[in-house]
Amino acid sequence: MSETNPGDDAWSEGEDAGFIDPVSMEEDPTELFAGDTGTLDVEVRRVLVRLLQRRCLLAEKNPAQWRTLLENQQLVESRLHDMFVRLVIDHERGIAHKQQVRSAELDVPILLKDDPYNRAETLVLVHLRTVFQQERVAGEVSARVDIEELEQTVLTYFDPGDTNMAERQKEIRGAVTRLAREGLMEEETSGRYRITPLVEVVMSAEKLSELSRWLRERNNAAGHAGDATAREIAP
Repeated sequence: MSETNPGDDAWSEGEDAGFIDPVSMEEDPTELFAGDTGTLDVEVRRVLVRLLQRRCLLAEKNPAQWRTLLENQQLVESRLHDMFVRLVIDHERGIAHKQQVRSAELDVPILLKDDPYNRAETLVLVHLRTVFQQERVAGEVSARVDIEELEQTVLTYFDPGDTNMAERQKEIRGAVTRLAREGLMEEETSGRYRITPLVEVVMSAEKLSELSRWLRERNNAAGHAGDATAREIAP
């Protein structure tokens, strides 16, 4: 009877015996973090988070994420629909943004709040949309504004009897901060902003025409108008 070689033991452990050492959960290559049960690739997850965090995704500014979104559109839409949020992709403008689903037949929990723009934000938005439209008609690819020019124009819409210019300027600067944070304008250099195509999504040509007409009428009646508060619009 031959001797048994311990190295040939059929029950020996190791890869040579047909066994693979177990991999801990933290080291599982299919997981992005301990206990991860998600099924999306890391880049798709980043796009999903970006859409939830920010007002929009711009193809011009984020070409890699834009490609990832288009390649995985159904997956991203499915995840958003699970939260009662709709994905809207404007291929012509290169913009993807989200919308809250609302239904009279279904009790929908509201995830996205519609915070209306205040007076200063509305006025700044009207000016941005007007400049953007004028530049597009003139054949320009992009539109830009300087903060000084923007302030001077928007101040003309306030009550001419209001002498607290410092407070009005503070309101305008605050409006610029919010609109820049939401992606409607981007600061390229100190005090100079590029207007993004999102401004056309937020304010349609019809809404711009309506607000511009209302502002002209208000200014024409400024001599006997008592209230200079601009109409609030929802983003």
